[in-house]
Amino acid sequence: MVDAPATRSDLLVDELERIARDIDGFFDAVLSVPDDPRARLYEAMRHAAIGGGKRLRPLLVMATAEMFGVGRESALRVGAAIEAIHVYSLVHDDLPCMDDDALRHGKATVHVAFDDATAVLAGDSLHALAFDLLADPATSADPFVRIELVRTLAAASGVQGMAGGQMMDIVAETRTFDLQTVTRLQQLKTGALLGAAVEMGAILGRLPPEGRTHLRGYARDIGLAFQIVDDLIDHEGDAALAGKAVGKDAAAGKQTFVSLLGADRARDQAFALVDQAVSHLAQHGAEADLLRALARFIVERDH
Repeated sequence: MVDAPATRSDLLVDELERIARDIDGFFDAVLSVPDDPRARLYEAMRHAAIGGGKRLRPLLVMATAEMFGVGRESALRVGAAIEAIHVYSLVHDDLPCMDDDALRHGKATVHVAFDDATAVLAGDSLHALAFDLLADPATSADPFVRIELVRTLAAASGVQGMAGGQMMDIVAETRTFDLQTVTRLQQLKTGALLGAAVEMGAILGRLPPEGRTHLRGYARDIGLAFQIVDDLIDHEGDAALAGKAVGKDAAAGKQTFVSLLGADRARDQAFALVDQAVSHLAQHGAEADLLRALARFIVERDH
């Protein structure tokens, strides 16, 4: 078993606060509202991107990149890119044609605060922003690094990743999925972007693909653990703490890790996955402590 919640080290608390400030500051700068008819779109993008979420994906980029001596500014730009994809997906998922949610990160969802059309455009624009950031020489002077970053994020966010998993999630409302299919769904819907965050940090560090196997194993395991905990929060969590509606999976009749395994077995599986994730980092020393702390945080969180 992993240790008790005391393992959420001061290092992790400090880094979570720092990445939240840095990502908010970055989006504040790049999404400065113009004095023209596009202002409402910028305001909607800011509503979605600033002041919400745990920023786990940017922190995974940062923690991995720093292991290989990458400068913080480059890693922050890549972290902002993957966060822009994550935020766009939430804006679209919350729409009435998808999950029809009114609350996200403790505030009104974009289509509620603005309108459906503006929310669609805000999501589209955040998606475009992500690849604009990755293709910019300010992110990396090496064009081969930039194109690998673009390709990695594109694969993780499209039909072979997040969007494909979301489609499976929609189908899950009308079909009964077994554990293997639910696992595949969540590896795409949630795990793909978490995996991309770690992979992109390694790409920035110029680690060759054959040297990333252990990091892919780490990312795969924390991705599944993350989703199991999300299922537990949806099953037994507090909407006020979660900052979003809970109990929706059961109401929609979806099969989840909790419905298939039961809450106790699901929780045990999440802890086992985190132990396994940490074991993938055995070849690293103290430079991987933040990744280890992040893995443990995933099963300790309540939102």
